[in-house]
Amino acid sequence: MSTWTLEGVREALRGRPPARLRAPLPRQASVALILSAAGSDLEALFIRRAEREDDPWSGQIAFPGGRAEPGESPFDTAVRETFEEVGLDLSKSADLLGGLDEIQAVGRNRLLGLSIQPWVFGLRGPPGPLVCSDEVASAHWLRLGDLLDPARQASFPYDRDGEARTLPCIAIAGLVIWGLTYRMFASFADVLSHSSSRSP
Repeated sequence: MSTWTLEGVREALRGRPPARLRAPLPRQASVALILSAAGSDLEALFIRRAEREDDPWSGQIAFPGGRAEPGESPFDTAVRETFEEVGLDLSKSADLLGGLDEIQAVGRNRLLGLSIQPWVFGLRGPPGPLVCSDEVASAHWLRLGDLLDPARQASFPYDRDGEARTLPCIAIAGLVIWGLTYRMFASFADVLSHSSSRSP
């Protein structure tokens, strides 16, 4: 089975610069797709968002991240939000491997005036214990090989304004990754699938 290294992911991302939205949206957010070396494979960090009435993604599986503060760069937003949500200081413990396509956020069936910029980080060493804030119900390290396995692809039943629909998702370790996070991870998986940087 072929596996990925952090350097291989860096090379894959370098070969495909991230796309940007045609026009800036009123609000910006960033998330961090964090990879950690685990034996012969990599692991990716996901969080389960806490149940909150004011959160359009309440209870969903996500990457650490959030909205930018005034004057803050997208990169700095990802670093700050990750530290606030799980206690992981990417500025000291990780290297930036690259960026993914910027996307427009969707929440509760509506396009939002919010752009999301995903960044991919590689930890320089073991992650250590995570400290979840009250915005995070739990944190999960998942093997990249399992996430990329076509057998993990499934359908998520979704009600859109009273109409029953299904959306693509990844079902893994009792978690369901769908919606915005699925879109961002699918963009990452697409970059990897078109790269020759994987280890034999």
